[in-house]
Amino acid sequence: MSLDVSRKRDWLFIFLKGAGMGAADVVPGVSGGTIAFITGIYARLLNAIQSVNLQALQVLRSQGIKAAWHHIDGFFLLCLFGGLLTSAASLANLITYLLEHYQTLVWSFFFGLILASFWHVAKQVAKWDVKIIVACMLGAAIAFVITTIAPTEANPATWFYFISGAIAVCAMILPGISGSFILLLMGMYGHVLSAVTDKNVMLIGLFLLGCIVGLMAFSRFLSWLLSRFEQVTFSLLAGFLLGSLNLLWPWKETVTTYTNRHGVEKPLQQANVLPGEFMLKTGMDPQTLLCIGLAVVGLLLILFIEKITEQK
Repeated sequence: MSLDVSRKRDWLFIFLKGAGMGAADVVPGVSGGTIAFITGIYARLLNAIQSVNLQALQVLRSQGIKAAWHHIDGFFLLCLFGGLLTSAASLANLITYLLEHYQTLVWSFFFGLILASFWHVAKQVAKWDVKIIVACMLGAAIAFVITTIAPTEANPATWFYFISGAIAVCAMILPGISGSFILLLMGMYGHVLSAVTDKNVMLIGLFLLGCIVGLMAFSRFLSWLLSRFEQVTFSLLAGFLLGSLNLLWPWKETVTTYTNRHGVEKPLQQANVLPGEFMLKTGMDPQTLLCIGLAVVGLLLILFIEKITEQK
């Protein structure tokens, strides 16, 4: 039986939301979980992931493929992860190029995006009492510390791609914690991007298998938190977003560098500076007005998506 036009449009929208998640996950500092949250599919995503379990196998055996597919919300997962993987694979080279040549402008856009996302998540908290405020401050502190850790450059064994996927995917579904940045800290970001751009099927497969295992385990823990400590969890997630702004500040001074395995010198530790100081220390135009404009565009984009989602 074919889907009607309205259903096809729904699946297209889910595919596009997945594409947005994939684009965000490629950028160190931005979380695909943030995109899922502001587009209104976060709870459905967690529920669908959890439904892939032993009960699904029992449904498959007793009622057949169609019932099992419905049990796991199969069309939703297929469209969402189809969009996510398509976007991540197609945008890997573009995002790498933009971060290398227009880093200040890219960070500005995402700074505005995450700032608006913090507001969106914070609005889910009904009452800001002492416990909620402490949870938010704790989340901000954790994210801030993570973003100040200097990345390493790993020379990975093949099996480490599986471990990297399992760890990074936990961050990918958390609003405010970037899976790409976790890969950067582990020294695996460049290796995973290279595997994607080189179409290394074995390494990509190992990484995705790790993602699946990590996703199955962590989504259940996160759902447990939301079901029992919803308000505290929302405030903690809002804090993650607030703390991650440290990484996305557009104007940075490189403090130390390292040489990667390809012999290319890259920043190791960076410090946030004001636009005027950035120009004095780097000799580069801070493009202050353009950066502010892009931050506003990122902020308005999230507010627009939020409005569209609420109307729907």
